[in-house]
Amino acid sequence: MAWRDLLSGKFTHLTDWYTFSHVVHGLGLYLLAWLLATRSSIALRFALALGIEVGWEILENTPLIVERYRQSAIAQGYVGDSVVNSLFDTVAMAAGFWLARLLPTTATVTVALALELSTGYAVRDNLTLNVLQLVYPTKAISAWQTAP
Repeated sequence: MAWRDLLSGKFTHLTDWYTFSHVVHGLGLYLLAWLLATRSSIALRFALALGIEVGWEILENTPLIVERYRQSAIAQGYVGDSVVNSLFDTVAMAAGFWLARLLPTTATVTVALALELSTGYAVRDNLTLNVLQLVYPTKAISAWQTAP
């Protein structure tokens, strides 16, 4: 099975290459929660991050966003995530959140960069490219992503 088959929606997996992006979501949402709710408990910050992630998982699987993803060369045929995959994406975000809580800042940034660079290298996609292509699709990036 090719990595692109994972994007086709034909297979139901607990995780996929985008699970790493959800770990990065958790790292970033920890920072966001810390910035927005500095004096709040960690439980409240986690609830905020969890709410944002669950909201994204719901939005990500709406026809509007699924169709937007399909416009990108790498996600043609994408049908959305399965419920199981969405649940495990949320677990991955939670892992990233708690990892950011436990690690020093430099280690957290290093983990985020390592995940972005390694998935970018392995599958020519990552959170940064995914967001860029969703918000402002670029033909050059699409061409690189689909190159043999």
